[in-house]
Amino acid sequence: MLIFPNFNSEFSVVDDLQQLALVPPMAEAQSQAAASSPDLAAAKASIGAAGYDITVARYAYIPSLALDFFYGINANQFAFRTQHPAADPELAYRQNLGYSAQATLNIPVWNWGATRSKIKQAELKRDQAQLDLTLAQRTLQSNVASAQAEATLAQAQLESLRSSVDLAVESLRLTVLRYQAGEATALEVVDSQNTVTLSRNAYDDGLARYRVALTNLQILTGTL
Repeated sequence: MLIFPNFNSEFSVVDDLQQLALVPPMAEAQSQAAASSPDLAAAKASIGAAGYDITVARYAYIPSLALDFFYGINANQFAFRTQHPAADPELAYRQNLGYSAQATLNIPVWNWGATRSKIKQAELKRDQAQLDLTLAQRTLQSNVASAQAEATLAQAQLESLRSSVDLAVESLRLTVLRYQAGEATALEVVDSQNTVTLSRNAYDDGLARYRVALTNLQILTGTL
C-alpha cells in the first residue's frame, strides 16, 4: 500500500487505536446528520422543484399579454431604398427599412381540463417528494441510532476487555512466580499465556469494532 507518491518521504506511525474519542449524544448526532446528509438535501430540493412546477401550471389560469416589435427590411432587395424612377416619376425611390409592433392578449376560457390536470400532476409529484423526504429522514435517523448504539456499546465493552487483559497479565505473573517456586507446573504457565493472548486479541477486536462503529457514525454525521 502506497501512502506517499515517492519512497523518499519521511513519516512516523502513531498507534492511536487505544485513544478513544467521545461518542456524540443521540440528539447531537441526529442534528449533525440532518444538516449534512446529501439525501435529505436532494429530497428537499425535489420538494422545492415540485412547488415551482405547481406555480408554473397555475399560470395557465392567468391571462397573458405578449408584445412583439419588428424592425428590418421587407423587400426582395437587400437595400435600404429601392430606386424605380421609371415606374413612378414623382417617387424616385421606395423605403425598404421599417418597423411594426403587435400585441396579443390570451384569455383562458376553456381547454378541456388540461390546466387542472397539469396542476394535479404537479401536486402529486410534490406529495411524492414529501414522502421521499420523510422516508429519507426516517432512514437516516435509523442509521444514526444504530451506529450510535453500536459505538456506545463497543466503547462500554472496552473497559471490560481491558480489565480482562489486566487480570490475565496479573494471573500470568503469579503463575510464573508459583512455577519459579516449584508450586505450579509448566502446563499452568502455558495456559496462563494462552489466556493472556486470547484476552489481548479480544481487546484488539473490541478496539477495531469501536473504531469501525465510530467511523460509520462520523460518516453519517458528516464529521469525517
